[in-house]
Amino acid sequence: MSSGTKSFLNYPAPLKGPEVPYENETQSIPAFRGAPLIISATLIHKIGLAQSYFWRNAGFDVIRKIPELNQYSGRYDPTVIPVEDNVPVERELQPPSCRKRAHRDQHYTSADYHALYLSGELTPLAVVECLLPLVRRDVSPAGKHSTAFLESKVDVIRAAAEASTERYKMGKPLGPLDGVPIAVKDEVHVAGYKRTLGTKLDFKHGSDGTSWCVQQWQDAGAIIIGKTTMHELGLGQNPHNQNYYCGGSSGGSGYAVSAGLVPIALGADGGGSIRIPSSFCGLWGLKTTHGRVSGAPSLSLAPTVGVLGPMAGSIDDLALAYRLMAAPAPVSQDAISSQFPNPKPLPDNHKRAKRLGIVREWIDRAEAPVRAVFDAAVDYYRKQGYEVIEISIPYLPEGQRAHVLTIMAEIAAGVDPSHVGSLSAPNKVLVSIGMWQITANDLLAAQRLRNLLMQHISHLFHEYPGIVLFTPTSPIPGWRIEGGETELAYGLSDGKTSVRNMEYVWLANFMGCPAITCPAGYAGEGNVPIGVMAMGDWGSEEELIEFARDGEGLVDRVIPAGHHSVWEDVLQQARGYNGL
Repeated sequence: MSSGTKSFLNYPAPLKGPEVPYENETQSIPAFRGAPLIISATLIHKIGLAQSYFWRNAGFDVIRKIPELNQYSGRYDPTVIPVEDNVPVERELQPPSCRKRAHRDQHYTSADYHALYLSGELTPLAVVECLLPLVRRDVSPAGKHSTAFLESKVDVIRAAAEASTERYKMGKPLGPLDGVPIAVKDEVHVAGYKRTLGTKLDFKHGSDGTSWCVQQWQDAGAIIIGKTTMHELGLGQNPHNQNYYCGGSSGGSGYAVSAGLVPIALGADGGGSIRIPSSFCGLWGLKTTHGRVSGAPSLSLAPTVGVLGPMAGSIDDLALAYRLMAAPAPVSQDAISSQFPNPKPLPDNHKRAKRLGIVREWIDRAEAPVRAVFDAAVDYYRKQGYEVIEISIPYLPEGQRAHVLTIMAEIAAGVDPSHVGSLSAPNKVLVSIGMWQITANDLLAAQRLRNLLMQHISHLFHEYPGIVLFTPTSPIPGWRIEGGETELAYGLSDGKTSVRNMEYVWLANFMGCPAITCPAGYAGEGNVPIGVMAMGDWGSEEELIEFARDGEGLVDRVIPAGHHSVWEDVLQQARGYNGL
C-alpha cells in the first residue's frame, strides 16, 4: 500500500467512515484518594458487583452498539511499516546540529554538555557526582529529587562516566551524546535495573537485557543516571508548580527533564503518557512508530497500544534522541524493528505540505485557558503558511473508550490474578475491572472500531496529503493535586479526570500514528505549561520534527521559576566536583 510517494506494509485502506454527529459527555466516575481509596480498591477487587457497577457507569457498552462495526474486521496491531531502501546511516552524520541554549533562562541542551566536555571545563564524571546525591533514593536522607527515580546503579553510572571522561581526555568522544546524562522510564528494560511498572512486583520476566532503543543511546555514550518512577506510585509534583502532577505514567521522566536533571529522557506510552508530561512540564515529546518496535515485543504490558518516545527540553535534542533510538534492530533481535528504515533528516530541498486538520466540535471541549493557547497557536501557524482545514472523524468518544478498554484488557492479561492484591490501590481497581469485566465481545468490538478509525484517518491523509491532526495536548490546564500529601502517599483513582486528560492524545496511540507535542503557553497564576499536539501520517516523524521547528516561536519558554517551582542548575553545580 502507498501513501502519496511512500510505500508501506500494513497501511490501512483509505475508506471514509460513516457520517455521524459528534456527541460527547463528561463521564460520571467518582474519585477516591487516601483511606477511602484503600477501602474501595479492596472492595472492588473482592466484589464482582462493585466492579460491574463501575464498568457500566463508565459507559463501555456503547462500543458494541455501533451499527457499522459488523462491516469491519478487527485490527489488533496498528503497526504500519514504511518501506524504503535501508541504507546505513553513519552515526556521526545522523544527528542534527544541536544548538546550545540561547540564554540562561532556558533548559541546557546536550550541546551545552558536549561543549563543556570538549573544552575541558567540565567532565562527565563531575556531572555524575553532582547528580547522584540529588537522585538517589537508596541513601538516608534520600536525594532531593529521588521522588522521580526508582533506582540508580551507582557503580555502573560512575564506570560509564569515567570511561566517557577518558574518551574526552583522549580527544575521542563517541559523538554529541557522549557523557550526557539521560533518564529511562521504569517500564523499559535496562540490564541490572528493576522493572516494576509502578508496582511492588517484578516484571522483568527473567530477562536482564537492555531494550534496543536504550542500547543505541548507551552506544552513543549517553549515561543512564537512573530509571524513573511511574505515576501510579504517587510520583510527585510538576517542577513548574509543585501543586500539580507531571502528567501520565511517564511523569518521572518528564520531571527529570523539566527540573534540569537531564536534557533527554525516555518514556513509554500506553495511553498518551509520553505527551501528557510534555504538556504539563513544558517539554517537547515525540511518540514514534519506530519506538514501539525498537525496544522489544515484550517491552510493554500493552503491546498493541504501547509505544516509546523521547522527551527533551529542546527540539534539537528530541530529534537527536529519536534518530539514534529509532535505528532498526538486527532481525535476530527484533524481526519487526528490523523492517523499519533508518531514520534520517529531511533534505534541505524537501517540499512538504503545510496543513492543519481540526475537528472543531472536539476542540471546543477544551477548557478556556487551553483553548486560548490553542487558538493562538493556530494563528501562529497560519502566519507560517499553514492552511487550516476543518475535518470530521466519526465515533471519537467511542474510540477513546475502545482505547481504554484495550489497555485495561492487555494490562490485566499481563498480571497474574494472584498478584492483583499486591498492587497499589489505583492499579488494583484498574486491573480488577480489566481482568473480570471485559468480555471477548467487548475486546473484539474495540478492535473493529480501531480498524474503522484507522481507515478513516487513512482517507484523510490521502485526501489532504501532508495534513497533521492538530489538537491541544490535554483539554485541562494541568492536573492539580487536590489531596495534598495524603494523595501523594496513597495514590489517586480518578477515572473521570484520567479520561478527560487523555481526550486528545489517545487517538495517535490507538492508531499507531506518530505524534509530537510542543510547548505553547502557560496557564494562570500557577504558571502551568500548556502544550499543543500534531498527529501525522504513518512514517512522518521527520515531518513532525520540522512542524515543531516551525512552532519554536510559539512561546518564550523558560526554566521553572517561582515559589512553587523546582530547578537544578546541574552544570553550574558540577563545577564544584570537577577536581574529582
